Amino acid sequence: MPHTTAAVPLARALIRTALTDLDATAGGRPDRDTAELLTAELVANAVEHTAGLGPIELVVELFSALGGCQIEVHDSQPAAPGELVCPDPATEVDPWQEHGRGLLLIRALSSDCGHRPTAQGKAVWFTLPGIPAQRRHPER
Repeated sequence: MPHTTAAVPLARALIRTALTDLDATAGGRPDRDTAELLTAELVANAVEHTAGLGPIELVVELFSALGGCQIEVHDSQPAAPGELVCPDPATEVDPWQEHGRGLLLIRALSSDCGHRPTAQGKAVWFTLPGIPAQRRHPER
């Protein structure tokens, strides 16, 4: 994907297509809305916090047996992202602050998340479990 803000809606569309086409008969399917939201956060972070020295890569691994997925965003910056852990509950959050909540969303809404170095920089990833069809909201 291009290293521009245009990558964010493109990534959302790619995730929507990948998860819509997923055969959910085995173990269910990950929640598309959550997958799109978290992917958009990772791609937006890659665009904003990396030097723009190359494309942003989106990797989607579908777990057919379990119905879940792992989504990775690769960028050219080797530096680790901000903390992928929940902050101290005693720390007050500024409701007017525009930045700093994306990684919190990823940590709170995914079943697992992290980052790892790659040959070209780093990958930041999250996993989502499959949700059985009877527990999902109707397709829109």
